[in-house]
Amino acid sequence: MSDPRTGPDPEAQALARQMRRPASPEPGRAAAPSALEHVEGWGMAVGAPSRVLRPRNLDELRAAVVQSQRDGATIGPRGSGCSYGDASVNQGGRVVDTSRFGRILGFDAATGVAELEPGVTIKDLWQHILPKGYWPKVVSGTMFPTAAGAASMNIHGKNNFAVGTFGDAIREFDLLLASGEVVTANREQNSELFHAAIGGFGMLGLFTRIVLETKKVHSGEMEVSAISTRNLGEMMAHFEQQKSTADYLVGWIDCFGKDEQLGRGLIHVGRYLKPGEDPTPERTLTVEHQELPSRILGVFPKSEVWRLLAPFCNDFGMSLINRSKVWSGMLEARRKPYRQSHAGFAFLLDYVPNWKWAYGKGGLIQYQSFVPKETAHAVYTELLKHCHWRGITPYLGVFKRHRPDPFLLTHAMDGWSFAMDFRVTPENREALWKHCSELTDIVLSGGGRFYFAKDLVLRADQARAMFPSDNLERFLALKQEYDPAGLFATNLWRRLFASA
Repeated sequence: MSDPRTGPDPEAQALARQMRRPASPEPGRAAAPSALEHVEGWGMAVGAPSRVLRPRNLDELRAAVVQSQRDGATIGPRGSGCSYGDASVNQGGRVVDTSRFGRILGFDAATGVAELEPGVTIKDLWQHILPKGYWPKVVSGTMFPTAAGAASMNIHGKNNFAVGTFGDAIREFDLLLASGEVVTANREQNSELFHAAIGGFGMLGLFTRIVLETKKVHSGEMEVSAISTRNLGEMMAHFEQQKSTADYLVGWIDCFGKDEQLGRGLIHVGRYLKPGEDPTPERTLTVEHQELPSRILGVFPKSEVWRLLAPFCNDFGMSLINRSKVWSGMLEARRKPYRQSHAGFAFLLDYVPNWKWAYGKGGLIQYQSFVPKETAHAVYTELLKHCHWRGITPYLGVFKRHRPDPFLLTHAMDGWSFAMDFRVTPENREALWKHCSELTDIVLSGGGRFYFAKDLVLRADQARAMFPSDNLERFLALKQEYDPAGLFATNLWRRLFASA
């Protein structure tokens, strides 16, 4: 098999050769479940054997639901597998992979509204609409999540403070329920289901159609500038100064910095070009202009860069890399604003294929917390100090500004997020989970929340404490109404809410 985010995986290819490949089903019949496959979270720190179904259309998806009901098997929805943790892992049950159910049903170039099947990826979407002068309103740091995955997790981007989450751009969707019925939901029709399924991590039903608003752009490039910051407080101050005029803001943090340099880093500010600023939009709006280079300096294949990173994937090596990033950021901040393609700015995680492999067989977890603006500085200062005290320092830190949205189980708020990457090894796993639990108590004490697409370490009591009680009660009531037998289930669901 080949992972679209990382390239060929030799172990997965060997597994694929061992798996039985059933013949394509007749239309309207469920594809036979595969032999047991190891279904893994993107961070590689968790996985489990499951039988996987890969429907190509609504009839096959409905047949998979009906057949699983008959067999007494649970279903875990999965798109392209970009969630870091156990959101699409379903140990002991089946996994329905909708990545082959992925046509763009329509796009209105006058309004920028797209109609998508669930398996359409962000890459499929932007490549279809950019030549027409549009860009997705919300994208993640990688272009490979599916539309259904993005809706289920209610993903956010570097412009969350300005345009909100992925769900804010959704006009309407169709949802396949456990009963086999397909219902349409929007802000007026089935409104409560609309606001619960978005961000509901697939536990109320399976998205089969998504109607999405996109953004009109006048160039395939953006204006980008950099700001070097000496500590966390300075970074937050610059964000607040910039957010009224910037279209995108993202901060990188050197988590090894201490004392007066605690939270030091680099901010990138992105701005859309106005009509007339790009002299050749017909050239920059092409897909070809967006392509990420496959080689460094035109020579070294980027697909092999992870091998160079692997020897540095330890505290000493990563402290050196972070320090060099601080120095290079100071130089970059002296540059004048420069132009960068939308794909080049947005999809930083796709620059180095296979980069996660540098972490080794244990993989990584990304611990991303969201904290209200009133308490964020104190909470994140304490998190960094606690990491240093424990001697478990994140190798990568990413900082963003956010705004609230109306969805029941949302992570979004008027505040900030801090994503921290931790390496997982057999030796540190138990200590790391304990460490993250301690960090979580600090976040919750400051009114914070977490993001299901990234989580692997929350306990059930911690997850239930982070939402307004009414929101969680309404979601669980909808789960009981639309899926009373518990057909839709994943490791994430069982870990956090199945006993609620």
